[in-house]
Amino acid sequence: MNQGSQESRENAMAREGIPPTGETPGYRVAATVLLLRDTDEGPEVLLLQRPRGGGSFSGAWVFPGGAVDPEDRAFTTGELDEEASARRAALREVREETSLEVSPDALVSAACWLPPSIAPKPYRTWFYAARAPEGNIVLSPHEAVAHEWLRPAEALHRHAEGTFELVPPTWVMLHRIASDATVEATLVRAAADAEQFDTHANVSAAGLVFLWPGDIAYDDDALLETEGARHRLDARVTPWVYTRTTDG
Repeated sequence: MNQGSQESRENAMAREGIPPTGETPGYRVAATVLLLRDTDEGPEVLLLQRPRGGGSFSGAWVFPGGAVDPEDRAFTTGELDEEASARRAALREVREETSLEVSPDALVSAACWLPPSIAPKPYRTWFYAARAPEGNIVLSPHEAVAHEWLRPAEALHRHAEGTFELVPPTWVMLHRIASDATVEATLVRAAADAEQFDTHANVSAAGLVFLWPGDIAYDDDALLETEGARHRLDARVTPWVYTRTTDG
């Protein structure tokens, strides 16, 4: 959806006193899809480059996706069903941004990301994985200026070289699937390992460290360098380093 249409809908909802999606105050909800295909060298994932100069993730390479819109809302026994709404948004956003039609049954829940408090536009984002359908990619020029099918390890390598801009959730999801040998392996593991990433950002002059529950410093920044359990992405260094342990 282009920015003008998105703003118009948000303004209309605000005039009517309707929360953006009716979920946790302070958060909007979004959805994104890891579209995967098998190759002789291993699975590839579709990445889109966002336009520079405005909008979310300016210049970054991301998975197709976007915010849940009013027409995406789904209800269960009269109550808003956030995850079902996110699934609808995921399918719509893929169609709008790439022209690909993904079957609803193809979506596998892979993760749910909550942004840190410093995020300027806090979106709780549902991540899905799916085998890419047949078809040519036709980009929406308002949403993406380029696309590439890449092995996850190659995308991470380009980021480490400084030629490919990634945001932390995209980086971590690529890291999680980088060793999978087939799309089927990714889908099976995604279904088994789906989890919530409730993010805290440690900010210092050296840069950012993103922390998740289970890290010794998650609730106390003073413990950042203390030995102990780790679940973090260290963006102070290049390449970024993801560490997950259960003890020191």
